[in-house]
Amino acid sequence: MAILPIIIAPDPRLKFTASPVRTVDKETRTLLDDMLETMYAAPGIGLAAPQVGISKRVLVIDLAIKDTPPSPLRIVNPELVWSSADSSSNEEGCLSLPEQFAEVERPENVRVRYLDEHNVSQEVEASGMLSACLQHEMDHLDGRLFVDHLSRLKRNMIIHKLTKIKLAR
Repeated sequence: MAILPIIIAPDPRLKFTASPVRTVDKETRTLLDDMLETMYAAPGIGLAAPQVGISKRVLVIDLAIKDTPPSPLRIVNPELVWSSADSSSNEEGCLSLPEQFAEVERPENVRVRYLDEHNVSQEVEASGMLSACLQHEMDHLDGRLFVDHLSRLKRNMIIHKLTKIKLAR
């Protein structure tokens, strides 16, 4: 396993739509494992392949709390099959937008169909943090960041901060 470099916004690679995976093979499973290791090292609770420069519809999530065993979800080619009319607002952050947080409103509940690491079709119905995290990571697969859900003013302020940080490095 390897820790992969995480792309920091603004970066055009974060704005592309990722390509579907034909089949979950050894290469895809290695990518999933590397992404989990990268996410845990960051540390974070979710990571999408475009954030590590790989334009594939692959993401990982682990909402296990500190001092509990990991409980990772390995998700390939996710598709939203249902979302509730009710919405909720949660503070979101992102490994590609370090130290930036904002309230984002999303559907409260979702149902997502995906392939697991064994190339088996699965479906998960999610609420709360898992629902928000799934939607956040799936946005990455379509070239959207959580700041794209904010007002133009808030989004521009965050991107401007990140641009200054990148230039200072």
